[in-house]
Amino acid sequence: MKFFKFFLIVIILFPLNSVNAEENDKRNKITKNLRCLICQGQSVYDSDSEFANSLKIVVDKKLQEGLSEDQIYEYFKTKYGEWILYDPGLNKNTYILWLLPILIFLIGGAIIYKSFIVKK
Repeated sequence: MKFFKFFLIVIILFPLNSVNAEENDKRNKITKNLRCLICQGQSVYDSDSEFANSLKIVVDKKLQEGLSEDQIYEYFKTKYGEWILYDPGLNKNTYILWLLPILIFLIGGAIIYKSFIVKK
């Protein structure tokens, strides 16, 4: 009988623990992608400023309300602008951000190709 009670308790608590872990993972992922406006170069996840702590609380509330990750990002973009995201989407304001690495890679490859092929 004791084994049955123990087994029943484990079955009840295990799913609650996994749901809590998934929620913490989602919260951590979102706060790592949000930039702290007070601390230069730190994410909200890494910062301990009052602003970062308040954003963590807001993220928790939004997750409890059932909002998705994209909806939370959209909420912060409308409130603070796109600069708050570390990983902004591709739009007319971020074309150069996304295309500059490709352009640098192509120019570097052309220089290397020209310097090695032309010398032979």
